[in-house]
Amino acid sequence: MTNNNSPELNERAQHLLKVLIEGYITDGQPIGSTLLAKRSGLDLSSATVRNVMALLEEAGYIHSPHTSAGRVPTSQGYRLFVDSLVNIKPLEAEEWQNLEDQLLQGSSTDLIHSASNILSGLTQLTGIVMAPQRDTLSIRHIEFLKLSPSQVLVVMVMSNNDVENRMIHLDRELSSAELQQSSNYLNELLVGKDLSAARDALLQEMEQVREDMNEMMLSAINMGEKAVSGMSEEHKDDCIIAGRTNLMDYDDLSDVSKLRQLFNAFNQKRDVLGLLDRCMDADGVQIFIGREAGHDVFDDCSVITAPYQMDESHLGVLGVIGPKRMHYDRVIPVVDITAKLLSAAFSKG
Repeated sequence: MTNNNSPELNERAQHLLKVLIEGYITDGQPIGSTLLAKRSGLDLSSATVRNVMALLEEAGYIHSPHTSAGRVPTSQGYRLFVDSLVNIKPLEAEEWQNLEDQLLQGSSTDLIHSASNILSGLTQLTGIVMAPQRDTLSIRHIEFLKLSPSQVLVVMVMSNNDVENRMIHLDRELSSAELQQSSNYLNELLVGKDLSAARDALLQEMEQVREDMNEMMLSAINMGEKAVSGMSEEHKDDCIIAGRTNLMDYDDLSDVSKLRQLFNAFNQKRDVLGLLDRCMDADGVQIFIGREAGHDVFDDCSVITAPYQMDESHLGVLGVIGPKRMHYDRVIPVVDITAKLLSAAFSKG
């Protein structure tokens, strides 16, 4: 987020734009010059305010939805507002503590569900949380459990304390002792590596082991490769979405066809994940207004996101989707703090 005042507008014009946008966000009604003059706190006539509003409209910051109506912000107006004019309201210490208490200890699935519900509940918008990207997690422990002569259960503990179970099929039966040897061997080889590095290590090890023709090591590498490859494909690029129906309460999104398209995007998740993926390498809060999101389905929306991390590496992205007419002063700190608390919860685990 930037904090540079627009060079196009003088201080008075920016103040009036700020008051107009704040009034429209609160009331949802176009703002006329008489009401704006009254709310501005400045000693200005309605005629003077009308002149300023005409300049704001000509510059593309506001527009008239009807011929005789007042004015409402454009996407450009909202952009200037969030970049330069909004007064962020920090959360109180008690609110921060309540937020932290709601993020229960547990697996990453518990945490991301909690975070999504928190974002939705506190903002009354749609909360979105990208699940931790598998390739950013490292392996903490691997264990093999024999289920039948040809089936083995792989138990893999990841750095975020998630426990992944996969059933794999063997070409030949392995004894419990051989499975333990394989587990010890792979733990020594793969612990501390992310899935991508683990795959590379297994391929490199396979080339070296083939020369020695060590059957136990080859079996262990094959089992490890099946486990790691399978894990990287499961739940790939998934996200949790909470509070979809909250958006039905906003007149700004009352167009049934557009709302249906938005709900379809939530169900398919492709566009949502595409947007979140763009934010993976960003630092701090990102705000997309209308077409800035890069997908037609979000043209009438604002999206506020922030990455969450573990050990200074980004795991995923969370945020909210709602109408452009949202309380940015409240929503921005909620998104920011939820990302920080989710990062702390993963790092603590």
